[in-house]
Amino acid sequence: MISVVIPLYNKEKSIARTLECVLNQTYQDFEVVVVNDGSKDRSAAVVEQFTDARIRLIKQTNGGVSAARNRGIAEARGEYVAFLDADDVWLPDHLANLESLIINYPQCRAWSTSYVNNENGVDHPIILNKLPFGGESGVLSNYFEVCSCSHPPVWSSAVCVEKSLLTEIGGFPVGVTSGEDLLTWARIAIKTDWTYSMKATAVYMMPITNTFTEKPTRPNDSGDPVCEGLKELLKSDYPKKRELKHFIGRFYKMKASTNLRYGERWSTLCECFKSLFYRPFAKETYPIMILALMPRFIQRRVFAIHSYEKVADIKDVKKLLRGEVNKDC
Repeated sequence: MISVVIPLYNKEKSIARTLECVLNQTYQDFEVVVVNDGSKDRSAAVVEQFTDARIRLIKQTNGGVSAARNRGIAEARGEYVAFLDADDVWLPDHLANLESLIINYPQCRAWSTSYVNNENGVDHPIILNKLPFGGESGVLSNYFEVCSCSHPPVWSSAVCVEKSLLTEIGGFPVGVTSGEDLLTWARIAIKTDWTYSMKATAVYMMPITNTFTEKPTRPNDSGDPVCEGLKELLKSDYPKKRELKHFIGRFYKMKASTNLRYGERWSTLCECFKSLFYRPFAKETYPIMILALMPRFIQRRVFAIHSYEKVADIKDVKKLLRGEVNKDC
């Protein structure tokens, strides 16, 4: 049986759709553990309207998404735990897709499908580079390398993990508000290879704050807990430390991008230098440094002209400032 864990906080407008997509799965041997993390809206009431006995609603005071997921893991009765956020959805064959991975790759303890990003009703496939296998599925033996040059291959609403492994790594880090899932997937990758399906059966319903013209929902955590956790993994006997170092550099670059969008010039530069320490030849870090040094009105012009995620190198920044890059390119 697969236990589906859904952390819930103030999602009264989307939780019914999310639960319906689980109930409509072609694979039906599951339970649903919804952990209401102190919602202040009608989220819990919406869940209580569902009469399917496989749905259990757990209530707790607000402790954050990691605490909610950890509670769901503790309450799970299945051998395997799949996660689904309360505003995302699955295609009807998502659990069947995961079950196929579990059956075909029993040597692994963690499985994930590909996914699409849904922005304003339009699905966008993710970009994956340097995959170590051909065909529809395989073992992601170079997880950190793929992460360092692609969209995140493993995402919270597309994964399934052995409950025993989640317990072994201590679950999700509590108190971390940004990157807590990334650190968890990395800790899992140290213990076992991820198995991956190229068939995208999960849908990330992107909030508007994931575009570069808007501030992120949350600033970076103080104290650098995710990067410190990743650096702790370098002390393990994991054999591919070079790939892990590049992954750490990539995360520092992501932090720099967030700081830039909050207008924090000095902290942006600091994160860029940390990123370059681990990935000195990563060309995507240098445009962030250049933008951080520019006046704010120029930054706003750049943001308005082009999505930052498509600014690949220094030449692109220069083109943007001259107005030579088409908005749709």
